[in-house]
Amino acid sequence: MSGSSLAVPPAITRLSWQQEMARAVRDPAELVRLLELPSSLLEPARRACRQFPLRVPHSYVARMERGNPKDPLLRQVLPLTVELTPAPDFVADPVGDLSASKGAGVLHKYHGRVLLITTGACAINCRYCFRRHFPYDQANASTERWRPALRYIAQHPEVEEVILSGGDPLTLTDRRLAQLVTQLADIPHIRRLRIHTRLPVVLPARITDELIKWLAGSRLQPVMVVHANHANELDAAVASAVKRLRDAGVTVLNQTVLLRGVNDEARALTMLHQRLFDNGILPYYLHVLDRVAGARHFAITQNRARELHRQMAAWLPGYLVPRLVQEIEGAPGKRWLPP
Repeated sequence: MSGSSLAVPPAITRLSWQQEMARAVRDPAELVRLLELPSSLLEPARRACRQFPLRVPHSYVARMERGNPKDPLLRQVLPLTVELTPAPDFVADPVGDLSASKGAGVLHKYHGRVLLITTGACAINCRYCFRRHFPYDQANASTERWRPALRYIAQHPEVEEVILSGGDPLTLTDRRLAQLVTQLADIPHIRRLRIHTRLPVVLPARITDELIKWLAGSRLQPVMVVHANHANELDAAVASAVKRLRDAGVTVLNQTVLLRGVNDEARALTMLHQRLFDNGILPYYLHVLDRVAGARHFAITQNRARELHRQMAAWLPGYLVPRLVQEIEGAPGKRWLPP
């Protein structure tokens, strides 16, 4: 990492993951102060926060370069007024989540697997989030509503895999997650548990003894899909968290979103996927940006995405090259975009 990054204060490193989540940076003024950013960023950030709040853990802020408004990690979380400008074809539900809803937080898009919206909470608010407008208060499988979700899954024997999503499912306590997974494991035709989460990257302290215990103790085959967009996100704490997961028998995959100003350069993508593998994480998907309202400034063209993917494939061994995909509403699976 170039430049000067912040050291994590000792008081922060001793916090539990719940305490660090509670102390996350929510005020743009605090972010500007911590990173010694130009004060001109403050008022635009406050305006954009009124539509989609700022939220970022201190340990993630510590990986950013001070004084650099273009830092690739900062750009993922910094609110900008451009988010407030309407753009054609950038909509509230870009991938058809609501049309795939079966109630009680169940999304059933693809054969053989269903997704559970377990919570609307996240440890970090990524400005490009495709669910930044999702009605979590109406559609999530909270503890009180697990019963109808479990009943739906039990009534569909073709479903072999359940995907826990959100928000971020790892913002829930281990007790609640273990309870849910135990009930899923009681459904005979479920074979695999997949967890889509940003926390091992942005808040690696979340990989606790309790989490490892219930993951390793389930009969369901565990797969964790993490989300890193830039090599600077992957520090020693992330590597340690991933090692614990792998030692517990968890398959760890990564998905990346192509983002203008963050990773839209072949060398940055190559470094990311090399470092992922160094840390025991297998490349999985490279997503073309979902066209969600407020994220147009991150978009690159499909042709540019294909060219970046082609360059990666020329520089990396095949097992380090993720699949370039786009999610299309109503399609039977992710759409692959070949060179």
